[in-house]
Amino acid sequence: MQVDQSIFEKESLFGFNETVELLLNAATDREWNNPATHDLQNSLAKAGKAILPVTVIEVCKPEYSGQMLELSDERIISVMMPCRISVYEKANGKTYVATVNYKLFTTGQSEVIRDVMMEAANDLEEIVRAVAR
Repeated sequence: MQVDQSIFEKESLFGFNETVELLLNAATDREWNNPATHDLQNSLAKAGKAILPVTVIEVCKPEYSGQMLELSDERIISVMMPCRISVYEKANGKTYVATVNYKLFTTGQSEVIRDVMMEAANDLEEIVRAVAR
């Protein structure tokens, strides 16, 4: 997808479950934590809705988040924390990975937010490269 879009989507080179596992491993390898993983297919099944697999992986790197959350004005960016990686299947049977283009949200922000968000976005791109090119 183009850089000016707010969400990146890439087709995974692997199946759904393996994609989730590889992303979690890639995040851990880069010292990102995984505070939660949301199985939306299961959640919606409890509400009587049958959907194709969708898992949202939350990732956080305390080294980055701490730089922003320790400052008063920069705490506003907490609305975007933790970062999320979505893994889902489409009707074509293929698995996809999506992330927010965090670089778009650096415009007009403080130098701290700009720097940290750029580093986080670059890390997330590397994490996604574990499953997609």
